[in-house]
Amino acid sequence: MQPVAGIGLRAPHLAEIGRERPAIGFLEIHAENYLAGSPAQEALESLRSDYALSMHAVGLSLGSVDGLDEAHLARVSALVKRLEPSLVSDHLSWSSFDGRYFNDLLPLPYTEEALTVVVRNVQRLQEALGRTISVENPSCYLAFAHSTMSEPEFLAEVSRRSGCGLLLDVNNIAVTAHNLGLVARDWFDLPGEAITQYHLAGHAVNDADGERVLIDDHGSRVSEGVWKLFADVVERFGRRPSLIEWDTDLPTLPVLLEEAARAASVGGRRAVRAA
Repeated sequence: MQPVAGIGLRAPHLAEIGRERPAIGFLEIHAENYLAGSPAQEALESLRSDYALSMHAVGLSLGSVDGLDEAHLARVSALVKRLEPSLVSDHLSWSSFDGRYFNDLLPLPYTEEALTVVVRNVQRLQEALGRTISVENPSCYLAFAHSTMSEPEFLAEVSRRSGCGLLLDVNNIAVTAHNLGLVARDWFDLPGEAITQYHLAGHAVNDADGERVLIDDHGSRVSEGVWKLFADVVERFGRRPSLIEWDTDLPTLPVLLEEAARAASVGGRRAVRAA
């Protein structure tokens, strides 16, 4: 059985996909791009008959101590009901506080207090949507000295306590492990049964003052190191729907399809048995 691989649907490719209907396992959209009526939303509606959809939110702020923005939650919920995506996800991060909103996915300390906040917000989101959602591991550039858990331990507890799934971003593992001096295989202790999807993307390499930092910019092909890690991940957990993310310096559609085809071809012995 061939694993399913998809691409992120971006506006410059929308007309071409609508016209050519290329073979793609699924399309993923950012929820916040489709909350208001627009020609793009109408074009997306026309694709639903040929493509499965996955919905990836970037603004729910699951780590916010203020709780979820109920007005934003209502808009996202209405979109989910309208499009009926196969998967809904957001990030292990926060982006709002006391009515102020930040244009970034900010990191959390991995503590019991933060865990309680995230679980509460995930449960509220799942209650509003009437379905299970998935939480994505972030890319990190710093660690909190007062964290009492590792990221994999924290994610596993979020899933166990809330019942949510986990979206495993393999590029984010590579970025975080490199930047914080961790071992990528530490994420192999996650509960495999909770993993619903894989993400793959390119990253930039910044050298500053003799120190190399990886930046999760989604602006290039998946690196060979991440492809190797992805093969190990698939060997460990088995096949899952896999997405190519590319958000900056967008390539032509054939390049995205080529990357998706490569993702679909990756599979180890465990993956074959799980298919």
